Amino acid sequence: MLKIQESHVQAILEHAYREHPLEACGIIATGRDGSQHRLIHMDNAARSETFFQFDPRQQLRVWQEMEDREETPLVFYHSHTHSRAFPSREDIQHAWDPQVHYLLVSTDSQSRGELRSYRIIDGRVSEEATRVLRGT
Repeated sequence: MLKIQESHVQAILEHAYREHPLEACGIIATGRDGSQHRLIHMDNAARSETFFQFDPRQQLRVWQEMEDREETPLVFYHSHTHSRAFPSREDIQHAWDPQVHYLLVSTDSQSRGELRSYRIIDGRVSEEATRVLRGT
């Protein structure tokens, strides 16, 4: 189960709508004890409506910051602008960390605001419950 702060959900949705029709992407990092969570908006270097790629320079900088702060990625998120919030074939192929929650938000007009979380391990997709922690 993914437990996510309400403020992070709001910020992710705002990011996704601001970038629409391009896909938005980012991460939530967590401290070693799991109590701290930091939302980091990433630049989509692909500048695509159907694909995202973290900007390599930014990714290097962010990963160095996480190492310095003793953080690890907890969530990788991105938006789908023309489909529901379900991992695409490319999403599954690029899911490299079995410890991370893969959070998708849809800005498609049919399923606007849909937010779903998955675990993707060895190409297998499992949807998981998402619990929004109110007042945080």
